[in-house]
Amino acid sequence: MSLQVAFIVAVAVLFLAVVLYRQGRAWWRFRGQRVVTCPETRQPAGVVVDARHAGATALLGAPQLRLSACSRWPDRAGCGEPCLGQIALSPEDCLVRHILTDWYQGKACASCGRPFGNIEWTAAKPALLLPSRVSAEWSQVPADRLQETLQTAQPICFACHTASAMIREHPDLVVDRSRGPIA
Repeated sequence: MSLQVAFIVAVAVLFLAVVLYRQGRAWWRFRGQRVVTCPETRQPAGVVVDARHAGATALLGAPQLRLSACSRWPDRAGCGEPCLGQIALSPEDCLVRHILTDWYQGKACASCGRPFGNIEWTAAKPALLLPSRVSAEWSQVPADRLQETLQTAQPICFACHTASAMIREHPDLVVDRSRGPIA
């Protein structure tokens, strides 16, 4: 291979790496469910940005944002999507994972008292203890009701949530050893 061909290949690989980096960075930044304030109703709305489109358009400069889902659809599908301005200004602050991470910060499990450290969102996710004393995964809470739910819920760790769910869903498989032996 001549030096000239090697140079062209190196430039092409570098160009491809820059393209993939820009697209991947935009996709990573705009993926996930978010909570915004609907400009029309001034109420919370759960939205999902089309992260693939944001990544694909990031090559030309700032990524173009559009929604792929909204809790107000299908009634308001086709609105001008003015809420995208909130996301563009602060993409992390309206991300559900970020809101929940901040909420769990400095709290302890309402059941066992173990403090929450760094939340690992890919593994054993903490849950919420609702006022009805039933635990629920945060993914079961619609994004447009997240703030309202967090005001009345208590944090519960993954282990306590799993135990609570097991007792609730399969009481015939649970042995409660805390009561002692039967006389």
